[in-house]
Amino acid sequence: MATASAQQPPTQPEVKVNVLNVCAPTPDEQKEIATALAHIPKQPAFGADFEISRGRSSLSENANILQPGEAAPSSGETSVAKYVRMRREFAGQAQFSSVQYSFSDDGHNMVETLVLRVRDPKDLLEVSLEDSASSVTSPAAMLAANTPASRVKLERFGKSSVVLARCTGSQGGPPPDQTAYEPLFRSASDVLANYRTLLGVARTVPQELAHIPAAGAKGKGTATASPKPSRTKPAAKK
Repeated sequence: MATASAQQPPTQPEVKVNVLNVCAPTPDEQKEIATALAHIPKQPAFGADFEISRGRSSLSENANILQPGEAAPSSGETSVAKYVRMRREFAGQAQFSSVQYSFSDDGHNMVETLVLRVRDPKDLLEVSLEDSASSVTSPAAMLAANTPASRVKLERFGKSSVVLARCTGSQGGPPPDQTAYEPLFRSASDVLANYRTLLGVARTVPQELAHIPAAGAKGKGTATASPKPSRTKPAAKK
């Protein structure tokens, strides 16, 4: 009787993992960041179209989008973030097609993000700048302080991203020496401060946030359930 051959284990798909060293990018990556920041227009011509939106987003404890160092909500707790987004289009044939600014406040941290998208992407797709501050202060105070950028990200076509971020010490150790990257952080902070002014976020963001009701509050247009009509017994026939 023929014996069955040993069953071969199924071939596992190859998984490729790209590890980004956000604390110490290579010299070539530093050059890419510097070049991208230098090409962001300082006095852009905006088109007539624009967009401003605001809202509230409920984030579950498993959303995994907390900022580094932020404590996770306790079991069953839901984090609620208020946000304002603004978008403008660049007129003409500028290298960048649009700029989007967003501000969010979840009661623990406030985060600003500025994203500039390339009009004709070949290698570079978009540039993203970010900063954050504790919510112990008000959004208006944070915006007036011109909080410096703490993260720069280049999204590239067909390649891994290039990221530079402020890094803290791990396991209680001292933070890494990032002195060599201070010119890049300063350039990113200057771009962020300039577009805060161009987009008028110091005035618009607090006004828009003030129109967002607190979690659990009912707005004026909130519909309420109508009471069920009481049932009456039909009159007895004589």
